[in-house]
This record gives sequence, C-alpha cells and structure tokens, in this order.
Amino acid sequence: MKTDELIGFLSTGLQPVPPTHAGARVARWAGLGLLGALVLMFAFYGLRRDLAAATAWPMFWFKIGLPLGMALAGGWAVARLGRPGLSARGAVAVVAVLLALVWSMGLVQWLDAPRAERPVLLWGQTWQACLWSVGWIGLPMFVAALFALRQLAPTRPRWAGAAAGLLAGGTGAAVYALHCPELTAPFLAVWYVLGMALPVVVGAWLGPRLLRW
Repeated sequence: MKTDELIGFLSTGLQPVPPTHAGARVARWAGLGLLGALVLMFAFYGLRRDLAAATAWPMFWFKIGLPLGMALAGGWAVARLGRPGLSARGAVAVVAVLLALVWSMGLVQWLDAPRAERPVLLWGQTWQACLWSVGWIGLPMFVAALFALRQLAPTRPRWAGAAAGLLAGGTGAAVYALHCPELTAPFLAVWYVLGMALPVVVGAWLGPRLLRW
C-alpha cells in the first residue's frame, strides 16, 4: 500500500473536532477547580466579617474584578493553546491592560497620600499572607487546568503552562479577595500581582515537563 493510500485509509470517516470542544473541556475542568478553590477558602480562611458592608465599596469590586479578568484571560488562553496552531495574543493584551490599570491606580494613590501613610498603603497588614494564599487557593484550579491541557494537544507547553498558572492565579486572588481585608490600590498593584505571577512562573516551568505529547 502506498503512503497516500495509507493516509487516505486512516483518515476515512474522521470528523473535524468542533472549535468549541477545547473550550467546553477547559470550562468543565475550570468548574471543578473553582469549586476546589472555594472549599480551600472556606476551610482555611472564611469570609471577611464585614463582607456585607464591603460590597458597598467600589474598591472591593475592583479587587475581585481585576483577578477575575486575569482568570478569564488565562482560561481563554488555555483553551486556545490546547489546540495546535493557535495563539493567545489576545490574552496577553488583556493582561497588559489590566496591569497598566492597577499599576496606574496604585501609583496615583501612592503619590496623593502623605508620606507617613504610604507604607500602610503598600504593606497593609497581610502582605505575606496574601502573597502565598493566592497560590494556595488557586492550586486546585492549577491542577484542573493541567489535566484539561493533558487531554488536548498543546504544541507550546511552556506557554500553555503559563496560561494554566494565570488561570489559577487569577482564580486564587479573586476567591481570596472574599477574605482579604486590604483595599488599597498600591497593595493590589504589588502583592496581588505578585501572588498571581507566581503560579504563572511555576506553570511556565512545569509546562515542558508535564504537557509534552
């Protein structure tokens, strides 16, 4: 049998995979990851005591919206990078816009504040807890995203792993925000961003090791 005939024989009856297949698979795994993140938050942290009052403050919603936007960009990137030949430049653009926004807000609030108040705006009272809690709460989503990618066909495993980390970091920060008492822009611009960046770095390192096929 000639090569062309063999290829034709093997491809007989094959149907193209719908473009929504990867997105649906990622969404299912992401649902499990979000559930796991919420379980960790309630089990180890709990909701902030003044949550009802905090919902009236615009900064509270920005603190949730920023990482939620990161998570959505990461999830979209995971679905894209799980398919050969697709890029995730749109997600990079979204992340850049969100970073520019929070850094600009942080800088403006920092410059407007009296010098004596600036350390409190930056460090808050929970910067160490924030830095590590974001990654810890986002861990179930990170594992879920890697499982989703292993069921797909990523051809750029480093970028795919970084996207999984972005999805996890954004999820962890958004869920942790339901507990975190900090509401200053400089705090978010530094510690929330660093907390979300750590899973991205870990994902970029693990991607080539776990997502090759």
